[in-house]
Amino acid sequence: MDRLEWSDGQLFPNENLVVNQVGIRLYDGEDKTPFDNGTLMLTTHRLIWRDAVDTSCILTLPLSQVVFSEEHPSGLGKSAKIILHLSAPAPGRRPGPVTHSSNDYIRLSFKEGGQTEFYRCLSTELGHRRWEHIPLTVQSTHKGQVQPRRAGIVGIERNIQQKQKQTDKHISEAFEDLSNLIEKAKPMVTLSRSIANKIKEKQGDITADETIKFKSYLLSLGIPDPVTRETHGTGDKYYRELAKQLSGILEQPLKDCGGMMTLTDVYCRVNRARGMELLSPEDLVNSCQLLVALQLPVRFRVFDSGVMVCQLLSHSEEKIILETAKVVEDKGSITAEELSQLVGVSVILAKERLLSTEKTAGVCRDESVEGLRFYPNVFLTR
Repeated sequence: MDRLEWSDGQLFPNENLVVNQVGIRLYDGEDKTPFDNGTLMLTTHRLIWRDAVDTSCILTLPLSQVVFSEEHPSGLGKSAKIILHLSAPAPGRRPGPVTHSSNDYIRLSFKEGGQTEFYRCLSTELGHRRWEHIPLTVQSTHKGQVQPRRAGIVGIERNIQQKQKQTDKHISEAFEDLSNLIEKAKPMVTLSRSIANKIKEKQGDITADETIKFKSYLLSLGIPDPVTRETHGTGDKYYRELAKQLSGILEQPLKDCGGMMTLTDVYCRVNRARGMELLSPEDLVNSCQLLVALQLPVRFRVFDSGVMVCQLLSHSEEKIILETAKVVEDKGSITAEELSQLVGVSVILAKERLLSTEKTAGVCRDESVEGLRFYPNVFLTR
């Protein structure tokens, strides 16, 4: 405590307020002090503590006196604290509440929280060491008296207003960028249609591989014209058109991944392809439920476990069961994780394959502390 000095709480012209926190109690080492409730302000050069009741009771501590700091989280019946380890008192310092102290550290108790943000800002300022590059200077009046810049409540409010204006400016700029992107989206869609028509007209001059590659580029950019409520209304009409579009988008990816895909993967793929017109999970489920009724090449399925998938109409469940039983027989035993790596599907789908095979008595399970493992059903084969 013998490093703390009395002060009038005013900021100097080249000193800036960083953060402040109410409900701070000061400790001299492990000992309590009369300074049990006040507001602690962190500036670029000092720590300033102002008593909550007697506002004229103000203490300051130069950041140059802090050797290093520690943060102690709150515990049962204990508030969070920041411990400041201090260097020896500077010669010629101003008077303070204590002339001599046997402790070389003080504790700041945060009775009302906020220590995490305060400690982050304190660590930043201690790392920057601005007091070395920008020493405190005073501004003299015509009478030669020192005229520090006032902080207090007015200074804090002014600082908050400046930060609010800067935040509003950043938000406005962000929305301007978003508006520009939305405005450019429609011309990009028109351009993609024009290019697609040219490809159709000049099919003889462009190879099939080049056409497929170009269309995949368009899909990856999210440019294709999506079905939306604005273009197709609401209700059944919207869901029917959306189901048709989903079938067209998913048919080839389903072929590439073995004929089945979880609805979460479908959701990610479809929204990536739709670009700005994102689809809600509810709309996705409602449209998928119409795939069978519309007799589309993709159908919707819910396993007994609750896992929802989209799969090709040509997907053969019997074939998958036979292949899974063959893999288990060849390996001797297998887990869902191991099967997923072998056949190139997600762990969820691999587990559903094993459970479906188990239903037909193709495999048997063994549940242990190591997890779920499947074995060939020797009761039927031997």
